[in-house]
Amino acid sequence: MSNGIQPSRHRLTEFAGYLPLFAADELSHLPERLVCSTNEIRLRVNQPIVIMFGQEYRIICEHMPLTTKDIRDTFEKICNYSVYSHQNELANGFVTLPGGHRVGICGTAALDSSGHRTLRDISSLNIRIANEYIGCAKEIMNRIFSETVAGLLLVGPPCSGKTTLLRDIALSLSSPPFLKKVVIVDERGEMAAMYRGEAQNTLGLFCDVLNGYPKGEGIMNAVRTLAPDVIICDEIGSECEVEAIIQGLNAGVAVIASIHARNVKELYTREQCRKMLETDAFAHIVTLKDCTRGIINEITEVNRHDP
Repeated sequence: MSNGIQPSRHRLTEFAGYLPLFAADELSHLPERLVCSTNEIRLRVNQPIVIMFGQEYRIICEHMPLTTKDIRDTFEKICNYSVYSHQNELANGFVTLPGGHRVGICGTAALDSSGHRTLRDISSLNIRIANEYIGCAKEIMNRIFSETVAGLLLVGPPCSGKTTLLRDIALSLSSPPFLKKVVIVDERGEMAAMYRGEAQNTLGLFCDVLNGYPKGEGIMNAVRTLAPDVIICDEIGSECEVEAIIQGLNAGVAVIASIHARNVKELYTREQCRKMLETDAFAHIVTLKDCTRGIINEITEVNRHDP
């Protein structure tokens, strides 16, 4: 993984039809290098479309700023012309598309007649392009899980590849030769990218997904009803999540999870993290480097005392 994780297949073409026609046409003429590295497309009222690839960007349709109608039309296409059916997702600020693409929605917060939060006056859309990185966790699998499966904590800053690595670990563990019963507690829908009950990402033969569950509740539901060997979840840290992990441990389940931090020392400055690490829930910590997705900085065994 010295060069970071690279996509197994790129899905840009799967969602181009949601864009205004003039934008989709220009996208079709982009160089292959840009198409394969695009990770975001940002649409804002009265601004041209901006494509993000890595830390760089490119403006397309520079002389054709998007109108309010362009944004609204795109938003309605994204919702399949049924905004109401996506209210639960919209309350969390996003919509998931077929193929696993996720669209962040910006607008004015409002409450409907039943007191639920909704969005109106949509002003911008951030389309995050989903890619699969099958095999990106090979180094972790070879170094940590070659014989047994024990608890693992992935540590890294935002955009360091934690979620992507978790997804590939789930695929690896739920496929031959491991064939472990894996449950993903996918609170934000990022690992499986469920769309109408179907995972848009490849997860393996023995993998089940609890989609949209709060992590603490999902972990306990998995332990009670799905008899997992492994539970995988993203961005843990709250008190109820730590307690659920401890109860899962008591049930003999290995927990593999991620957490935002730049290094192990930072973890031990947080009371809940310290409490979690002082249990037997995690045998190893994998820290990831900043800036480049998926580069392992260090693999260490958990020290149950302050470093």
